[in-house]
Amino acid sequence: MSTQDVRKDIADDVKTEAVKITPEVQKEAPDGMAFMDRIPFPACLVGPDDSVKYANQLMSSVFTYKNIEDTNFFALTGVRRSELIDAVEGPDPVFPKIERNDSFFELHTDSDATTDGDMVVYFYDVTEREELRIHYNEERICLAYISIDNYDELMSSITEDSKMAVPTEVDRILRKWAEKYNGSLESTSEDTYVFTLFRRDAEQIIDTKFEILDRIRNIEAKIDFPVSISIGMGFDGETMEEEAELAEAALELAMGRGGDQAVVKDRDRTKYYGGKLQSMEKNNKGKSRIIAHALRQLIKDSGNVLIMGHKWPDMDSFGSAIGAYKIARYYDKEAEIVIDEYNEALQEIMYYAHERENYPVISSEKALEICDRNTLVIVVDTHRPGRTACPELMDIVEKVVVIDHHRLSEDAIENPVLSYVESYASSTSELMTEIIQYTANKRIIKKFDAEALLAGITVDSNSFSIKTGVRTFEAAAWLRRAGADTTEVKRFFQMEISTFQMRADAIAHAEYTEDGVAYAITEGYSADAQVINAQVADQLLNVKGVRASFAAGKNNNNKTVVSGRSLGGINVQVILERFNGGGHLNSAGAQVDEPPEEVIGQIKEVISEYVEEQNRKKEKEKAEAGE
Repeated sequence: MSTQDVRKDIADDVKTEAVKITPEVQKEAPDGMAFMDRIPFPACLVGPDDSVKYANQLMSSVFTYKNIEDTNFFALTGVRRSELIDAVEGPDPVFPKIERNDSFFELHTDSDATTDGDMVVYFYDVTEREELRIHYNEERICLAYISIDNYDELMSSITEDSKMAVPTEVDRILRKWAEKYNGSLESTSEDTYVFTLFRRDAEQIIDTKFEILDRIRNIEAKIDFPVSISIGMGFDGETMEEEAELAEAALELAMGRGGDQAVVKDRDRTKYYGGKLQSMEKNNKGKSRIIAHALRQLIKDSGNVLIMGHKWPDMDSFGSAIGAYKIARYYDKEAEIVIDEYNEALQEIMYYAHERENYPVISSEKALEICDRNTLVIVVDTHRPGRTACPELMDIVEKVVVIDHHRLSEDAIENPVLSYVESYASSTSELMTEIIQYTANKRIIKKFDAEALLAGITVDSNSFSIKTGVRTFEAAAWLRRAGADTTEVKRFFQMEISTFQMRADAIAHAEYTEDGVAYAITEGYSADAQVINAQVADQLLNVKGVRASFAAGKNNNNKTVVSGRSLGGINVQVILERFNGGGHLNSAGAQVDEPPEEVIGQIKEVISEYVEEQNRKKEKEKAEAGE
């Protein structure tokens, strides 16, 4: 309804309904206010100072209390004068609404209202319309796709007598859950389901933070890893097709982030729930073989190859870039590695790569000059375009390959021709090592290349102590046979005395709390803040009783760099996602603008909430077990 239509309706109502106002009511009105009582619906006069100068008697249907005169209008309604004026003057007005006295009212004013004069505000009863809208929204259809995580590995790991029992139990729990929320659950394959339900019921599920994840995880399967599921829910799609696309994208995110979680995706936002388990290593290397074959063909079909990791690369980013470079050169393609800036942690290995081995490392500016639409860009150790060394390349080239081991984020590179994002892997260097094994019939890497890849695995696995599976050791063993010298790898990690002292000082002054969390702050500014904080957080985990650690410090760009580490009991990735960071369950990071002391204080508050929520869930599980 347009502003003109609304004003016409008001005028018509005034003419036809004014007779209902009795003379007695008119006489009670102060001088000059009688016209207010002739208005056939609630209205009040608001002065320039935002106070209510007069309210007609019908205002009692809006506010149960009397004598609202002299009350601040904004305090009374939560609506500012400027909002009303903007609604009247706007080409497509959206009038503010309030809910009072079990009814909904839409607020209007006259077209000639000003910010510095008296203003008549009309309260238009739109309860019937709003209730209809609410009912419509509540009964909109929502779709959720459900997948049993790592189904093939699950079935190959459980005993013969459990091969039917475990999937049957998963199916029973899911169907009982669907029935509780009045939904329809349909099995589309042995490990996937489609869940259809009303929006009001979907919102109830979201309010429980998808407690079904915990119930599935508690299934006794008599294997080394728990049973888990991934859920992708679509919300607010204009059509069923769009709803299905949102649900499919959400499920892909949930699975790409390691499973055991639910992702709710609408057209504007994405929310994550669960994600308590470490990503399970896949025993089958078939996917690595397929990726290697596809990558080989893409390289052959391209004019040249550009390889880049994330800004301020670490050892894993650089090592995997070296691996990609060697694959491209094996197929006789011109290839360059794009790096603009790097910190002290890469100085030694960069010297070897650039000065001794003569690897072509170029700047972003140079990369933009030599690329064209036939260039293949290989992105390693990140899948977020904004974090790459040269985001502008994405707008020029048509073919982008992504190889990464981080949990999939919402802002991932769109439509890559090849994507290999496996959050179970210790590092991107591990994934690249496997790809190299399937790329050619002979070894294509030299001693230095093997050491760079092994250094990448060593850093991201914290010397083979975190996220280290059988395939991690197999990759390291293959690199050792290819000539990697572990002594040389250790030399890559040597640091300056000042850096060592800064790290030692942060560890010495660390704070330890009763909930098993350690906090440290590195003083001063350092270009190597990211590396130093990661090392500090790693070292703090060696303290007895510490379950998780956080270290924060300023880099040379005046940004606070935060590193979080965990032994598994506390999900640091979930914690640091609150600060627009990310990573894995036991290793995550973030960069923020606030000073380190303030960030550590905020993390403590989030940890407190997290621990309280975990304790409530444990108590609930005990109570349910007792029943």
